[in-house]
Amino acid sequence: MKAAIVVAGSATDKATDWAAGEAAMSTARCPLRTARAAFHAVTRIAAMLLCAGTAMAATPEAKALFENAKTAAAAEYRTARERCNAAAGNPKDVCIAEAKAARVRAEADATAQYRNTLRAYTKARIDIANADFALDRTRCAALEGNERDVCVERAKASRTAALADARADKKVIEARSDAREDKRIAEYKVAAEKCDALAGTAKDQCVAAAKSQFGY
Repeated sequence: MKAAIVVAGSATDKATDWAAGEAAMSTARCPLRTARAAFHAVTRIAAMLLCAGTAMAATPEAKALFENAKTAAAAEYRTARERCNAAAGNPKDVCIAEAKAARVRAEADATAQYRNTLRAYTKARIDIANADFALDRTRCAALEGNERDVCVERAKASRTAALADARADKKVIEARSDAREDKRIAEYKVAAEKCDALAGTAKDQCVAAAKSQFGY
């Protein structure tokens, strides 16, 4: 991810290793979805790192990068969409669906990185899951009979799994965040209590140091 996320090294290493493994397993199960696996791994890393560290406010430079990314995504979509006119029937439909999915993926990635919140990363994963589902359904339309039915059910299952993963990860990260906050409050109370044994300037300095250390 971009430098908009500040994290401790150990948290970064663990999150990166875990997400890389997730991407590898997804790719092994379905080689044609390498790009999807890679994106989901990136958004999972981002969400976990956001939870582990401190997200900085968006800068004017970050906003410019965000706007540029959206502009580039729109331009690439138009170019890809134009190429689809050379095809016909289902191949054309698939081409258009691929172009749309690529745009959704690019814009979702840019938006998540710019906003840099757990909610934004989760929404990105949901938006991409829905775009991938639309693409899969379009590909299934080229099939017939039971083969088509199986294809559609597989597409539905993939979307259901992706949405479930995104929401479950969000809940886990929120729970960890709440636990960290409870721990911070408890540790501050201990530090503040120790200051009661002092008086005057020494006590004031002790309290100020405790507040600074624990973010009060």
